[in-house]
Amino acid sequence: MPAEPQNALLIHNPRAGNGGRRRTLDAARRILAAGGIATELAETHGPGHATELAARAGAQGRGLVIVCGGDGTLNEAVNGLAAQVSGPRVPLGLLPGGTANVLAKELGIPWNLPRAAEKLLTCRPQEIALGLATPLAQPERKRYFISVAGAGPDGMIVYSLDPALKAKVGILAYWFEGIRQAVRYRFPKLRIRSREQQIEATIIIVGRTKHYGGPFQITTGADLREDRFELVALTSQSGARYFSYLPVLWFGDLRRSKGVYFWKSDLVLCEPAGNDPVYAQVDGEALARLPVEFRIVPRALTLLMPPREEGDAA
Repeated sequence: MPAEPQNALLIHNPRAGNGGRRRTLDAARRILAAGGIATELAETHGPGHATELAARAGAQGRGLVIVCGGDGTLNEAVNGLAAQVSGPRVPLGLLPGGTANVLAKELGIPWNLPRAAEKLLTCRPQEIALGLATPLAQPERKRYFISVAGAGPDGMIVYSLDPALKAKVGILAYWFEGIRQAVRYRFPKLRIRSREQQIEATIIIVGRTKHYGGPFQITTGADLREDRFELVALTSQSGARYFSYLPVLWFGDLRRSKGVYFWKSDLVLCEPAGNDPVYAQVDGEALARLPVEFRIVPRALTLLMPPREEGDAA
């Protein structure tokens, strides 16, 4: 990537997925150094620490911030960099090291850390929009997100997830909780309002990326280079129906399914339609109860991205 050596901060979550593979991380650092990116390693010690480290890197005028961790660690770093209000915007790069790694899939970055480092050296900085999710009852809890947000069953799954189980079995914890919620969840309705569409549904997916989680792509019309979300709303209140969508998703036929609505917008407001609480999530992390506003913030982040043709093929 760099024409000149970069003074990069490498934020590493040793507890996330394969983030604990220190030997391969060291190999990746050597590859980056040979390509002109000198990295200083900073390990996270708990929730919110990656946000602090990224914000400090911005204030220090670092040439680059690289995150080695999962979607949660990446989201924290994004929020630290997006909050920067002065000076040149510090670019963000990614070495996947977590449970789902949605953005890595989107950008075609390999799971293997040395190969990911080689890929990172071919990337170029590009300004992109971020999503901003604001709980209207608790605006101080607003969060930027880079990949995907939503409200409904996925929000409840994330809200109810056992952190110890996630640390032990990774993405399988989401499947276990999803099965549990399919039996217990009441699928309350939520009101969805945008300039383009108004609808009552039981889930909304707010996509900045085509990839959602695991092997699935849902918002396949989303593009990180576009200043709009792709939104998906499902109206079914049946847990069995939600499970029936899985093979449909696998074969890419969700757009033709009954009770499924796709559209694009840069602003959407989601409110509970009844008295049951409905929870929202951003980048796979719990946010708050509805009502929540999801808004596009143009040019909010500089991201290291592969050349256009490679990113499109990922």
